[in-house]
Amino acid sequence: MNRDLEERIRQMDQALGVPENFDVIFRRLRIGNRDAATYCIDGFTDGAVLQRIIQFFIGLKDEEIAADATSFVEQSMPFNETVVTSDWEKAILLTFSGMTCLLIEGYEDAILIDCREYPARSVDEPAKDKVLRGSRDGFVETIVFNSALIRRRIRSEELRFELMQAGTSSQTDVAIGYMRGRVNQSYLKKIKECVQNIRVDSLTMNAESLAECIYRGSWLNPLPKFKYSERPDTAAAALLEGNIVILVDNSPSAMIIPNTIFDVIEDTDDYYFPPITGTYLRWSRIVITLLAVFVSPLYLLMVKHPDLVPQALLFTLPKETQNVPMIVQFLILEFAIDGMKLASLNTPNTLSTPLSVITGLVIGEFAVSSGWFNAEAMLYMAFVALANYSQSSFELGYALKFMRVFLLVLTHFFGIWGFAGGVVVIVLCFVFNKNVAGKSYLYPEEAMGVRKLMRQLFRVNIRTKEKN
Repeated sequence: MNRDLEERIRQMDQALGVPENFDVIFRRLRIGNRDAATYCIDGFTDGAVLQRIIQFFIGLKDEEIAADATSFVEQSMPFNETVVTSDWEKAILLTFSGMTCLLIEGYEDAILIDCREYPARSVDEPAKDKVLRGSRDGFVETIVFNSALIRRRIRSEELRFELMQAGTSSQTDVAIGYMRGRVNQSYLKKIKECVQNIRVDSLTMNAESLAECIYRGSWLNPLPKFKYSERPDTAAAALLEGNIVILVDNSPSAMIIPNTIFDVIEDTDDYYFPPITGTYLRWSRIVITLLAVFVSPLYLLMVKHPDLVPQALLFTLPKETQNVPMIVQFLILEFAIDGMKLASLNTPNTLSTPLSVITGLVIGEFAVSSGWFNAEAMLYMAFVALANYSQSSFELGYALKFMRVFLLVLTHFFGIWGFAGGVVVIVLCFVFNKNVAGKSYLYPEEAMGVRKLMRQLFRVNIRTKEKN
C-alpha cells in the first residue's frame, strides 16, 4: 500500500480514536487497482446508501480512475453531496459530524460523502405551541430537518441559511436564516460576528447557551430578549417580516431576533382565524396577562385598606379570620404553583391523574379547612396559575411572575404608595428594556407610525397587510 495513504490512515486512526471508539467504522477496499479506506460514525450514516456507493466503487476499472480527487468526484462519484478538502482538521470535523471520509491511494485530498442519517423523532405538533387550527408539524433536534421545514414554506431565492460552528469542543452547528432583501444588513453582520467570536467550550444548553453568548447586556431585567418558537410556520412568518431566525443543532426551537413585546405576546392562533376572531383572541390574551400581574397585588391592597374598597366590592374581602398574613399566603402559593409544575414534569404519565386528584382535592380542600389559607387567596392564585398559560412564552410568564412578587412585597410593606411605586417600576422595565438589536422593546422603529402600531394590536386581513 502507498506510504502516503498509510500515513493518512495513521493520522485518521489517531484523531478518530480507532479502535478505541467502538462507533467509528473503518474499512479498507480497492477501487480499480488502488488501495482505499473509508471512515464513518455508526448511527450517523445511511447504511443502504453507503453500501450502494461502495459497490459502485468496487466495480470501477483502473482506467476509469481520475488523476486527482476533484476529477474523481466529477467523473466517477455516483452521489451529489460530496466535499473535497486538503484540510485534514476539517475532514476530521466533518467525519465526526456524520459524513463518510474516503481516502484513495495517490490522492492528496480527502473526499467527504454526505450520506448522513441522524437519529430523530417524528415531526409532530409541539407540546408547548399547540394551535386550534393550522399545521401540526414542529421542529425536531436535527438542524437539517428544521431548515427543510422552513424552506417548504418559503420557496424563494432570497432565503439564506448560513452554517457556522460554535463551541471549542462541541463544534455545534448554528444556522443563521434570513431573507436577503428584507433583513437589516448591519444587524445581520453584527449577529454573524457574535457567533464567530464565541469563545466557550461547548453550547451545553443549545439555544440558551447561544443566547447568553450573543446578548452581552444586563440580564437583571427579566423580560425575554429572544423569542423562541417550535413552529416552522411562525419562524417562516418572522423571516418574511425581515427578522433573523437562528437554528441550533440538537435544539427543537428556533430563536427569532430582534423581537418586541408585540412579537412575544402574539400567537399563531391569531392568524389561523378570521381577523375579528384573531383580534379578540389577541386582546383576550393581553387583558388576561395583565390581570395575572395585578390581581393578587390589588387584592392584597384591598385587604390592607378596606376603607378604600367601594361598597359594591366589599363582598370580596375575606370572610374568615386570617391565621396567616395574606402576603405570606400569596408567597407560599407562588412557590407551591412552581412546585406543582415541576412535579407534573417529572411525574410518569400513568400517575398524572392521581397527581391531579391529590393536588386539586386533597391539598386544595384541606389547605383551606386547616386554616393555612383563605378561600379568596386560593381563588385568585388559581386564576393567576391558569392565566400564565394564556400566552405561549414561558420566558414572559416568569418575567411577569417576578414582577408580581415584587409588587406584592412593595404593597405589603408600603401600602398604596408601594403599589404605585411598583407599577411605575414595572412600566420602566418595559420602557427601558432593549432587544438584542439595541432597539426599544415597545417602539422598535423610529418611524413606526400609528398604522403599523395598530397592526400590532389588531389582526388585519392579508390584503390590507400587503397594502401597508
